Amino acid sequence: MHLEWSTEELETALNDADGTVWVDIEDPVEGPSQDAENILRDVFHFHPLAIEDALKETHVPKIDDWGDYIYVVFHASAIDPQTDDLVLQELDVFLGLNFLVTYHTGAMAFLDDDRQAIQHDPRDRMKDGADHLLFRFLERAVDQSLKAIEVLDERIDDIQDQIIAWPSPESLQNIFQIKRSAIHLQKTFSPQREVLNRLARDPYKPVKEAHRVYFRDVYDHIVRIHDISESLRDLIAGTLDTYLSVMSNRTNEIMKTLTLVTVMFMPMSFIVGFWGMNFFGESLAFKAAMPKVALFLGSLAVMCLSPILMLVYVRRRRWF
Repeated sequence: MHLEWSTEELETALNDADGTVWVDIEDPVEGPSQDAENILRDVFHFHPLAIEDALKETHVPKIDDWGDYIYVVFHASAIDPQTDDLVLQELDVFLGLNFLVTYHTGAMAFLDDDRQAIQHDPRDRMKDGADHLLFRFLERAVDQSLKAIEVLDERIDDIQDQIIAWPSPESLQNIFQIKRSAIHLQKTFSPQREVLNRLARDPYKPVKEAHRVYFRDVYDHIVRIHDISESLRDLIAGTLDTYLSVMSNRTNEIMKTLTLVTVMFMPMSFIVGFWGMNFFGESLAFKAAMPKVALFLGSLAVMCLSPILMLVYVRRRRWF
């Protein structure tokens, strides 16, 4: 295995039909480099349209057959831990009889892991050919997408607990954010399922017939993940229904409390409005004021006791 090869050494290695060459090109997110285009055009002699697709355009997952090689677009998925946004990393792959070229912008963790494994034991990791190497990459990409679904599932559980404890507009915002990520993830899985189905069944020249079963295994994984994503959308819909139900119950509780307070003070308001609380007038004589004092104290007692009696009545009827 060689990490740093010149163009001449790379062309010599490609002429060895018994060997396997993996070239990984990582460009910055800002845009493709001229070196990447030169390697794809001058060393591997890929079709200009395929090179343009890989370097200058973003595609949904697909597969193109160019005879001696195939061009594959695949996506690895991850969830941003801060915003719960779905992050898609596009992996462009050229698979030939004895070579595999991967192109991507930014680092991809599963490619770095495979690179380290190959460095540790190159003969064992590369002995099955380029198509088997592609199978491992796609399998790791699908596993990474499964982790993204698990993260979304955990986020939904957290939001459900938050809604039960104390619903807020932030909870609703988080629900819709996760819903957008889940829908986007599912839209990505559908074409990727078709890519793996074609790799497992179609007679592509660079894919050995004996290795199609490996792609069929990855296809089964992604079908299962697609089904899980469907159930994930149902969980999100259920979480939204729970939020609306809890908010409705909170509104009912508030309205019930306000209604009870209003009803408790209705007798007091009636007595005050009826009598006007003008009990004493201008007479300050004790004997003349006695009936008015009694009436005042009686009204005060009624006003104090009526809310208490109504509260006891409501409690006994279990209305509150």
